[in-house]
Amino acid sequence: MPAASVLPRVAPVRVGEGERLRSVGLPGVTLTIRSRRPAREGLPPALYVHGLGGSSQNWSSLMAELADEVDSEAVDLPGFGDSPPPDDGDYSVTGHARAVIRYLDAAGRGPVHLFGNSLGGAVATRVAAVRPDLVRTLTLVSPALPELRIQRTAVPTGLLGVPGIAALFTRLTKEWTAEQRVRGVMGLCYGDPGRVAPEAFQHAVEELERRLRLPYFWDAMARSARGIVNAYTLGGQHGLWRQAERVLAPTLLVYGGRDQLVGFRMAAKAARAFRHSRLVTLPDAGHVAMMEYPDVVAGAVRELLAQPAGADGTAPDARS
Repeated sequence: MPAASVLPRVAPVRVGEGERLRSVGLPGVTLTIRSRRPAREGLPPALYVHGLGGSSQNWSSLMAELADEVDSEAVDLPGFGDSPPPDDGDYSVTGHARAVIRYLDAAGRGPVHLFGNSLGGAVATRVAAVRPDLVRTLTLVSPALPELRIQRTAVPTGLLGVPGIAALFTRLTKEWTAEQRVRGVMGLCYGDPGRVAPEAFQHAVEELERRLRLPYFWDAMARSARGIVNAYTLGGQHGLWRQAERVLAPTLLVYGGRDQLVGFRMAAKAARAFRHSRLVTLPDAGHVAMMEYPDVVAGAVRELLAQPAGADGTAPDARS
């Protein structure tokens, strides 16, 4: 039985000013899409893909900054945000990429300016590699690409993918409040958690409270974390670094100097792997630069979009 037919909606999802949500039914999956009214008609389409434990809300600030550049949509990956779990329970990077591709094919909006953060960065890389016809440019913020030496602060997230660990963590932290959990996540994901406005913190608490009431919350987290770990071990043509080398679209890479989940040292490797890339490093940013410094990231995106295309449709290399 399709998961979407039996799972209750536990609470309304926050929708910011100028945004709207809609549900899209696709073969094997139902996706919630967050869109923002563009500044004017005729702007090129963009699609944003969030990271592990996140949702389309993670992109709201950047979408607002880029309202005069692109016609923005952000997807809630299966099992996250307001999207129910996939019918087949596939939370692998390939499974998430397949969901994104199905949406783009069904919507007929491609090629799009594709954005990804963390897990969403791995998903977007795979989409761009296997379906170059769907991607006009690629912007990756702290993408989850394989690392030989994982940072110690990232180990607990990876351990969520070990069978039984999510259930154990749930039991050990059952007395934690949503406020405590959000402070912990922000301490891990932000370069400076003090930059988070009180209103934004409260919204994050309310969203987590909503998510924790969903019966599949920890399953989606654990299986998606396992999907990242499994993707890290793949070699050959299916390896993420090999797929990064196959990406034809002009690519913007954004890395934070205080990122505790994706090693800052990976920025140089990524810049070498993506053949038409522009690298932007933000020394004070953490794992979610598009939430911490949306104006700065938006400025880098505008520079990417302004690059003159070469004869093959790609842009010249740039480093900053």
